[in-house]
Amino acid sequence: MSTGLIIALSITVVFIGMIIINYRKMKNMPDVKSSAKIKNLNAKNFKTQTKSGLVLVDFWAPWCGPCKMMNPVLNDLAESVDDDVTVAKLNVDQNQPVAKKSKVKSIPTMILFKDGQEIKRYVGAKTKKFLMNEIQKAGQAGIPD
Repeated sequence: MSTGLIIALSITVVFIGMIIINYRKMKNMPDVKSSAKIKNLNAKNFKTQTKSGLVLVDFWAPWCGPCKMMNPVLNDLAESVDDDVTVAKLNVDQNQPVAKKSKVKSIPTMILFKDGQEIKRYVGAKTKKFLMNEIQKAGQAGIPD
């Protein structure tokens, strides 16, 4: 075998091993209890809870590793934002019609609503700093057409 092929195979094996290790870490991550300031949404209260003010809704599922990673970030965010901003969560497994209507195709997806209208969508894990900046920008801007 050529040296290049051996190196390529070695790198591939290491890469696959890293993926497996990280997947197991995410899968076995402990659940973090949601802050009391985070609202739990469902099909019955979704529309009323998102109809006024700024509302960041996290679409998640209990089996989703990146969703579990977002729990502490969202808890910290909910404790840090002003009272006129709501941080909420919606379990996509229990509320599939709402997720479908909101066109959520992968999780975690966070949608920022302003007075009932979607103004921004974020897919994947995000930092508290990123989300705070997005909320601050949305609070200063009008609703886009």
